[in-house]
Amino acid sequence: MDWQPWLHFAHILGGFTFVLAHGVSIFATLKLRGERDTVRITALLDLSRYALPASDVAILVLLVSGIAAGFVGDYWGQLWIWVSIGVLVFMFGYMSVRGVKHNDALRHAVGSIGFYDKKGTPEPEPDPAALARLLDSARAMELATVGGIGLVVILYLMAFKPF
Repeated sequence: MDWQPWLHFAHILGGFTFVLAHGVSIFATLKLRGERDTVRITALLDLSRYALPASDVAILVLLVSGIAAGFVGDYWGQLWIWVSIGVLVFMFGYMSVRGVKHNDALRHAVGSIGFYDKKGTPEPEPDPAALARLLDSARAMELATVGGIGLVVILYLMAFKPF
C-alpha cells in the first residue's frame, strides 16, 4: 500500500485544523486591542484558551504525519524539510514565549488565572493600569505578523521544495 497520499492528507488536515483552531486565538488577540470592557476581555481570553487543545492536537498530527511523510518520500536529504522544521520550532517557541505570556499577563490584569499558572494559584487582583498598557501594546500585531510570515515561509518550502 502506498502511504504517501494518506500521509499528505493527514499532514494537510493537521495544518488546516491547526490554522482553524489557532485562528481563534489570533483573532481574539487582535480584537482585544480595541476592548476596554473586562467582561468582554475575559470572554475573548477564555475563547482563545478554549481553542488551544484543538490546536495542540492538530500540531501533533501535523508533526507526526510530516515526519512520517519525510521518511516515506525520502525527503530527509533535502534542505527544505529541515528549514521547515526549524521555522516551525522557532515559531512554536516564539509564540509560546511572546504570545501565551502576553495573554497570561492580560488574564492577570483582569483578575484571572493564566495558562502557565500552577494549580491552586490564587486569582490575582485586577490591575486596570496594567490592562490598559497591555491592550495598547503592539504585541498582537507583532504576533500576527511573525506568525503569518512563518506560515507563508513553511507553505512556500512545502509547495516548491526550493532546495
